[in-house]
Amino acid sequence: MTRRRLFEATEDQQDAINTMFFSSRPLKLAKLLMRGRRVFVVLLLLGFVSVMTKFALQLNALQELRMREGIAFIRRPSIVLQHNMVSEGDEGYNVALKQRSSRQTGDIWTQPNSENYYKCINRTKKDILKRNATNGYIMIKANGGLNQMKLGISDMVAVAKLMNATLVLPSLDDKSFWTDPSDFKDIFNWKNFMEVLKDDIMIIESLPPELADLKPLPRAPVSWSKASYYRGYMSSLLKQHKVLKFTYTDSRLANNLGGSFQRLRCRAMFEALRFSPEIEQLATKLVNRLKNNNSRYIALHLRYEKDMLSFTGCSHNLTKDEDRELAKIRKQTSHWKHKTINGTNHRLQGVCPMTPREVAVFLEAIGFPLDTKVYVAAGEIYGRDGIRPLKDKYPNLFFHSNLATEEELQPMKNLHNQLAALDYIVALESDVFIYSFDGNMAKAIKGHRRFEGFRKTINPNKQQFVTLIDKLDNGMISWEKFSSKVKKLHENRIGAPYSRVARGDHKLEENFYANPFPGCICEKSGGSSTVAKQQ
Repeated sequence: MTRRRLFEATEDQQDAINTMFFSSRPLKLAKLLMRGRRVFVVLLLLGFVSVMTKFALQLNALQELRMREGIAFIRRPSIVLQHNMVSEGDEGYNVALKQRSSRQTGDIWTQPNSENYYKCINRTKKDILKRNATNGYIMIKANGGLNQMKLGISDMVAVAKLMNATLVLPSLDDKSFWTDPSDFKDIFNWKNFMEVLKDDIMIIESLPPELADLKPLPRAPVSWSKASYYRGYMSSLLKQHKVLKFTYTDSRLANNLGGSFQRLRCRAMFEALRFSPEIEQLATKLVNRLKNNNSRYIALHLRYEKDMLSFTGCSHNLTKDEDRELAKIRKQTSHWKHKTINGTNHRLQGVCPMTPREVAVFLEAIGFPLDTKVYVAAGEIYGRDGIRPLKDKYPNLFFHSNLATEEELQPMKNLHNQLAALDYIVALESDVFIYSFDGNMAKAIKGHRRFEGFRKTINPNKQQFVTLIDKLDNGMISWEKFSSKVKKLHENRIGAPYSRVARGDHKLEENFYANPFPGCICEKSGGSSTVAKQQ
């Protein structure tokens, strides 16, 4: 009822009262009734005002609540963004972050179930070397960085078997990006190499005296060649020229060979190619220091180095000057085919190495506490911010440079392949291995960890992760939802057993050394364990 109607109603009531009472009642009674009417009207008005006031207050409170919720929705992403950019200063804010992270750990350290699997690389009787006359000698120049050379040498061991050739101890690339002059005996335990493979192929330290002055025939084998290529064409060249020198060893053998040759590749890669005693001894010290007091650690292969960024064309979060420097390196490197690269598209396709900041956010989102020990297996991190975004969030950051003493590292100073060998062992022995780029080191170590019992190895789904983190930074998703999605996305990407599928094209299938199951790992018959399928 409106105020106007209320007053109209009271006026009608007044007329009715005057008619009924003033004509037939004494004046005093009329006055009393008039006073009662006025009190009634006043009370009625007060009640109406009270109801309207209460309604207005509730409406204002509801509008204010909605406004606060809207402000909170706008502000939350900026807090997350501030947190993810690893800002410094606010102590209370940092404490809140630590408390949040500590609730997300769960069973992050739990290893995959692999009890139903075992190594199976033993030779059969027919695989054992018969010591027949050799068809000739193969000299190899392993090219690339440490792990690329390690993969290539393992292939060349199988190639020597295919060609019935004698292998001369490999020489190593000293003209790659790192220009490391170390040779095979400086990095690898060459005596172990010869001992482990003595029943597979003949290996000698150098050519026999009668062939020492013979100029070898240089050849670069065709990439991803099948066994028939080496048994046929290459073997005929070897018989004709006696000594061949393979100038490239990277990816020169097909991914899929017969069972005995796959087992031989694993023996070469995971057992024969051990590092020198000096490197292994120092690496053992570093592992013991990280595991002091029964603590656990992550090994992180952070491939955010100048050569890789230049090769992939990735410059996310770098300055324009840094981007130009990478482009210049790419153009000046003659054997890199692609000179003009769209780095933004590469990142969205999951091709780029994760940045230090992306890695920091990933580690927290997946559940690692902020006080976790992180061993970084990498060279110098590129960019003006360098490693800082990761170190600000995970301060317990270790490298071989701060875990070993100067005296211990002195024999390896500026010898990048030897230092990479240190990193390899520390990563192999870690509780969890995580890699930011699926390069040669990632392939070698994750395959070796599978071979040693499927040790936990987290393989980031970079294509979906960069989409998620971009949404987080743009305020399109909350931290809680972001973290939940990252965890869900990586449930089956922890290095659990699953069978590598041969597809007949190396571009469409997983690298053999990255997952030697089947081939070098077998499953017990009648087992009940489930083989996880990687997403």
